[in-house]
Amino acid sequence: MQEKRQEKSPIKQNILLYLAQKGVSPYEFYKESGVTRGILQQNNGISEDNIARFLAYAPDVSVEWLITGRGEMLSTMQEKKQGRPDSEDKQPKVSYNPAIGKPYYDVDFLDGFNEIVNSQVTIPTNNIVIQGFEKADFWCNVTGHSMEPKINHGDIIALHKCTLEDIQYGEIYAVVLDTLRTIKILRRSSDPKKLRFVPINTTDYDEQEYPVERIMNVFEVIGSISKFF
Repeated sequence: MQEKRQEKSPIKQNILLYLAQKGVSPYEFYKESGVTRGILQQNNGISEDNIARFLAYAPDVSVEWLITGRGEMLSTMQEKKQGRPDSEDKQPKVSYNPAIGKPYYDVDFLDGFNEIVNSQVTIPTNNIVIQGFEKADFWCNVTGHSMEPKINHGDIIALHKCTLEDIQYGEIYAVVLDTLRTIKILRRSSDPKKLRFVPINTTDYDEQEYPVERIMNVFEVIGSISKFF
């Protein structure tokens, strides 16, 4: 008697169709979503846990299409037709899956930041998922008023580690110097061995200059949001 060959789950086939349309390789998908590696290539079903991870990875996918194959692939297409605002897709979310989003460390950049930079065992509180911040390496807290109203006291900031050669003058950076940490707009100085550190709130804070040789780490400030959790 010939053994009946098990076919690949329709849900898996739809996930592969989605990835193909987005131009995402299975390797990238497994790495970013936390879905069990290699599961899409197996001729069997898919667990509820892996389906949940896929839906967290692809919030724009239509659940009905994923399960049944009926309707549009992307739910946002229907939402836009019904007049739902695009901003709903950009609401920040908390994730406890380390493969989804960017890690958030509950420390202040101006106090305790060494726990992130120098420790290999520091564990993030959670991850933050928000569209437009994919370039960020991690999130942390910020205090102070020197960058208001752009960055407010109590906000959380998304940082991307860079080098002095990466600096685009006029942009905001979080800088670790030998004896202090500061978040400022960086500009050229008349002294080529220094950089100007410029606040936005010039009413209460003054511009300062520091020698480049004192700079230990530089982080591009991708953006900031109010703490939502």
